[in-house]
Amino acid sequence: MNGNDKTRRLMWHGIFLFLLGLLTGLAVPALTNPRMGVSAHLEGVLNGIFLIILGLLWRELRLTPRAATATFRIALYGTYANWAATLLAAILGTSRLTPQAGAGYSAAQWQEAIVAFGQVSLVVAMLICCILVLTGLSTNRK
Repeated sequence: MNGNDKTRRLMWHGIFLFLLGLLTGLAVPALTNPRMGVSAHLEGVLNGIFLIILGLLWRELRLTPRAATATFRIALYGTYANWAATLLAAILGTSRLTPQAGAGYSAAQWQEAIVAFGQVSLVVAMLICCILVLTGLSTNRK
């Protein structure tokens, strides 16, 4: 996949994730933890915007082909996982890693573990993504 394809794919996924965030907002009253549902709504919208912006500046990144592929995949994983893990927390009512938004809610240990894995893995993915993007923006043109 060349740079133009990745640009268009990032923007497509950005709009799609933005749409998922909007639809999540409609479901907020039906969720076990509506407060966490609002967080999932915002995660979808904001992560969609992040992907759109990443798509817009993709051509400016100076990364090796391998690093560009990794950045692309990690960005998609991190943004979708951010929305999905937060939505799953809202559905299940988990609270271990989100004590403020999850206050007053609890779930089975296996449910907490699944959501915690999603939350921790997305944090790692987004940190790596941001470091790769910053590296690609700071590298001189070749």
